[in-house]
Amino acid sequence: MSLRSTLDFLLYDWLQAHNLPQRERFADHSRDTFDAVLDTCERIARDKYAPFNRLVDTQEPSTVTDPDGGLRVVLPQATHDAHKAYADSGMLSAAQDYGVGGMQLPYTIESAANAFFAHASVSIGSGMLTTGNANLLMVHGTPQQQQVFATKEFAGVWSGTMCLSEPQAGSSLSDVVTRAVPDGDAFEADPLGPRYRLRGNKMWISAGEHELTENIVHLVLAKIPDADGKLVPGVKGISLFIVPKKLVDADGQLTGERNDVALAGLNHKCGWRGTTNTLLNFGEGKYPVRGGSGAIGYLVGQPGRGLQCMFHMMNEARIGVGLAATMLGMAGYHASLEYAKNRPQGRPVPAGGKDAAAPQVRIIEHADVKRMLLAQKSYCEGALALELYCARLVDEQHTGTPEAADDARLLLEVLTPIAKSWPSEWCLEANSLAIQVHGGYGYTRDFPVEQYWRDNRLNMIHEGTHGIQAMDLLGRKVLMEQGRGLQLLGQRMSATAKRARQHPSLAHMADALEAALRDVGQATRNAWATGTPTEALANAVPYMQAFGHTVLAWVWLDVATTVHAQDPDLKIAKNQGLSSAGAYFYHYELPKIGAWLNVVNQRQMVCAALAEDAF
Repeated sequence: MSLRSTLDFLLYDWLQAHNLPQRERFADHSRDTFDAVLDTCERIARDKYAPFNRLVDTQEPSTVTDPDGGLRVVLPQATHDAHKAYADSGMLSAAQDYGVGGMQLPYTIESAANAFFAHASVSIGSGMLTTGNANLLMVHGTPQQQQVFATKEFAGVWSGTMCLSEPQAGSSLSDVVTRAVPDGDAFEADPLGPRYRLRGNKMWISAGEHELTENIVHLVLAKIPDADGKLVPGVKGISLFIVPKKLVDADGQLTGERNDVALAGLNHKCGWRGTTNTLLNFGEGKYPVRGGSGAIGYLVGQPGRGLQCMFHMMNEARIGVGLAATMLGMAGYHASLEYAKNRPQGRPVPAGGKDAAAPQVRIIEHADVKRMLLAQKSYCEGALALELYCARLVDEQHTGTPEAADDARLLLEVLTPIAKSWPSEWCLEANSLAIQVHGGYGYTRDFPVEQYWRDNRLNMIHEGTHGIQAMDLLGRKVLMEQGRGLQLLGQRMSATAKRARQHPSLAHMADALEAALRDVGQATRNAWATGTPTEALANAVPYMQAFGHTVLAWVWLDVATTVHAQDPDLKIAKNQGLSSAGAYFYHYELPKIGAWLNVVNQRQMVCAALAEDAF
């Protein structure tokens, strides 16, 4: 199946997205308008992204020194052209209200449309951070902040970042030390919000410096000192600030002044080389502004509530990361499938032994190559279904009945760590298998699959590492509201199993899913049997791996139920492929959860208890 045909099946046959225009918010739309958006994004991705994926990998961002001594980033022209085409498409504000220039598209359709760009060149990047930045301001910013900053981002005139990590803190946000102090007489007087001066350093800032847009809107986590000048320890002391690269007036016009935000250097990455990744210095005095020291920033929301605001952007970004990981895996799958169909090598093994004089066969005719291709298909198409399901939950949360919206909220709480982490691990494995299908050629730059692997390796790290997602899942999400989210997910899984049993060929999969669900539930209870977080979370990653595989098994059974309802005899090749991918997952992947859950059930401490000297 092509990417487009896969998306069409998942959107319309499985998720019934064509029914969304029955809701008031989407009443101006139809399947025709949805398809027009998909057509446009598919074309832009094909013309402006895909041809330059290798170019942006080899021509990494570089810096030049300006006359004032500052560093400026240089990007290939192809990146400028791709960004302009994306901004002109309207996708930066696709799901926003008409009043701010949006299209009021369902998030489900927006996510599907963005899949084309990640498939064509995730390294060039699209607008995930800019859209997430603006979306956060539309929820937590003042009307003036929304008008000045968010609308410019939605229009693609300005871009946005999220500035969380610091060189000494990494993922431990409670340890950030960037300071924000009230800016004297201007503190309350500025119409853009309470004005502060920020000083500190931020690390790993994607798209932190470039000239793709006329301004960059940084959302920065910092701490406001107490009356004694000390920083409040922990995350409760963190606030959120808008810190523009260039200063603006109350009407959103550039003042001509550069804010004191300086590029300290670029991080040179294994993959995603087309996107700048930066170390930024705030308030170091490189660009003194308005007679004071420190970068000018405007408070978003309430003091000390910055992390809660930022989670709005981080959760969006986590689904976006999962989708990016999925599409990189899918790109590798499609490349290795095409290679396997055309590469002759080896001969079949007949009952009487090999005939060396027989003509070679294409490698796709070998069982083990089919295994590797089917594994990739099950990982990537299953992950895509999961991401679109989560996107559909977002639409339900925003436009469903109060009861349905609350259910969607809870399901998203539980599923977001999986939506981020599962594709990051298993679609990376798909990329590894794509290299293997290519053999030695896959390990060279003559073929694209090695770049897909390098690009995808980042996704297990950024927007919350694998371990952080696992601790969030087992330490918080499955316990919240007395476990109601986990119970609700279990009910959805059981309902799928019940529907699947209407098709005799799926009954064994329904049984296997319900057994896995029981095993995960028991492991959850066993992990917390002593109530000791140290014991419970010692094996959070194996727990998350088992949980994720159970979720994907559920997704595949739900998809298979749709396939069998449409085509009971599986006469259509597309449906045969989907059914086989689901069967592969149940036979080859789901049984793995036993080993993972075994250490969880035992509260095995072999890793946590090992003394440092033993290494």
